[in-house]
Amino acid sequence: MELVRAALAGDRRAVARLITRIENNCEDVQNELAELYPYAGRAYVIGVTGAPGAGKSTLVGQLAKAYRASQPKVGVVAVDATSPFSGGAILGDRIRMRDLAGDPGIFVRSMATRGNLGGLASTTAEVVKVLDAVGYDPIIVETVGTGQAEVDIARLAHTVLVVEAPNMGDEIQALKAGILEIADILVVNKCDCVGAERTSAALEMMLNLDRAGGSFHDMLCSSLALLTGPPQPATALAAGKAADADAGNRWRPRLIKTNALQGEGIPDLVQAIADHRQYLEASQELQRRDWVRVMHELEQTLYQALMKRLLDGIDPAHLTNLLARVVAREIDPYAAVRQLIAQCWS
Repeated sequence: MELVRAALAGDRRAVARLITRIENNCEDVQNELAELYPYAGRAYVIGVTGAPGAGKSTLVGQLAKAYRASQPKVGVVAVDATSPFSGGAILGDRIRMRDLAGDPGIFVRSMATRGNLGGLASTTAEVVKVLDAVGYDPIIVETVGTGQAEVDIARLAHTVLVVEAPNMGDEIQALKAGILEIADILVVNKCDCVGAERTSAALEMMLNLDRAGGSFHDMLCSSLALLTGPPQPATALAAGKAADADAGNRWRPRLIKTNALQGEGIPDLVQAIADHRQYLEASQELQRRDWVRVMHELEQTLYQALMKRLLDGIDPAHLTNLLARVVAREIDPYAAVRQLIAQCWS
């Protein structure tokens, strides 16, 4: 595990090579991740999502520089869409953040989705884990920016920023379910543009509809607590009760206006993130979100392991024959799946 030791010692090239091995699912990469695992779990993860053209990459660059002023190492993971035709990706986030390249304390990694849906690559969580283990904190994760159903970042990040820009929809658009519901902080970027005030007003209206406040995170974590009952130390419970009295037990998403190109509003945004982190720590939501993340990670890992075991145990000729029968409507897909499972575990 020489590569892992070099990465832990601060070798940026070793970190980059390790991430490449994760993306390519190289042999023994799970063993390398297992060796890194005890060192992870310390970094604070900030997710940045929103529609294409909202200025996410520019905002992430400004956030990285703001955190770098007080932190020795800041990580950035930027996910770009993969072409369904050529299989390639432009990785334009790397181009927009080129002014960060000269800072040895900032590590920027661009990733392609490689066909994965939900706004992240299938290995984004593992890449975040690597940066976490080698000391990058905070870690900013920028999603693809594909649309209203891009909510995977809610399971990975501690604080989720949803970036909106003026003139990208009307008041009805702001009310639609989906990506806006995962926001811990709403960011109206390009606030110098015409229509910024109208966009801000529409988003404020959306927030006011839910008088109790809260977000997708809160609902997800509360449901998990009822199902699994995560440990609740007396000290954490006391802190949570104090937070409940002060904040009504729920976080009301903030709305921050920025002009990322000029750096305007970035200090306010950094402060809002700090306030949200303080709320999470005081109310025990930080621990609950870690439970959500780990449960999802275990579920995905188990799914992949079971699928691999299933496919490895299937006779290719039998699979081809079943496919032909399904196409010919001689058998339905459900019966075909039952036959495949019976063949594998008989």
